[in-house]
Amino acid sequence: MKILVNCLIMMVCLLALSPSVGYSGEISAATASEIATTAVSLNSATAKQLQILPGIGAVTADRIVAYRKAHGPFANVEDLLHVKGIGTQTLSKIRDRIVLN
Repeated sequence: MKILVNCLIMMVCLLALSPSVGYSGEISAATASEIATTAVSLNSATAKQLQILPGIGAVTADRIVAYRKAHGPFANVEDLLHVKGIGTQTLSKIRDRIVLN
């Protein structure tokens, strides 16, 4: 039992002293502000870039890109309603954050 406790204490100490590796899941306030005000181009953005839009996850972003490849550039913002997973509520959340060029 004493060995187990000592091992646990040593592991906790090592974890506490080791530098963080990878992404912590937190973003700075400046970065969050930039993301919140960045306009995204429907006709040129990658799936990854589309994911900064509220309510647009990886699957929906991939569908937007696939729709664009199949049907050509979006002529207007309302064309997004033809993409599975985009409804009027999602469109209203992102309308002021998207551009066509």
